[in-house]
Amino acid sequence: MASKNPTREIPTEHLDAAAGHLRKRDKVMRRIIDRHGPCQIKLEADPFPVLVRSIIAQQISTAAAHSIGRRLTTLRGRKKLSPQWVLGSSDEELRGCGLSPQKLRYMRDLASKVSSREVNLTSIHEMSDADITAELTKVLGIGVWTAQMFLIFSLGRLDVLPTGDLGVRAAIEREYQLPAHPTPKQCEEIAAPWRPYASIASWYLWRSSDAKLTPEQQEMWS
Repeated sequence: MASKNPTREIPTEHLDAAAGHLRKRDKVMRRIIDRHGPCQIKLEADPFPVLVRSIIAQQISTAAAHSIGRRLTTLRGRKKLSPQWVLGSSDEELRGCGLSPQKLRYMRDLASKVSSREVNLTSIHEMSDADITAELTKVLGIGVWTAQMFLIFSLGRLDVLPTGDLGVRAAIEREYQLPAHPTPKQCEEIAAPWRPYASIASWYLWRSSDAKLTPEQQEMWS
């Protein structure tokens, strides 16, 4: 069920309950949790920057996404990353930050639809996961994966399983000693014991993959 109020942090007791559940139900997950310690998902209070970062991160490395993010931060200075700022910035300025023409188009479409309230981010926290996915995928370049990242890292939904995420699939292959990347169906089967905390399990899988990254690189999914 959707929360009635915007969730800006996941209560510690929920994270503790999730870790206890995962450790009890899955010995592989228990090993990962013991290796990496408490889950530390930081939720973004403003949903628009989360969606911008998710668009930026599509099909590039975390390090490359952070590089673009830093340039955008430098470009906007003290101005808020908002639909109005995106729409008021020139193509030349935004392309200079490293955005591809396609991602620039996606970002402008997001800003336009949010500004016109065609996509309503104000009350989106009141919707179900399925309705949020339907709302966000109205935007060019936002598919199920981006909607799932939003559900986890902006709204703090606890039971989201991004079966199409390459990082999650690669981590499952490695940690569960599979011969190849699992299919979405195989991911669902492996994740059955994780429910209703698939988001937290996914966080641990990401963490198991990026443990060697710098703190700055880890920040996007920390």
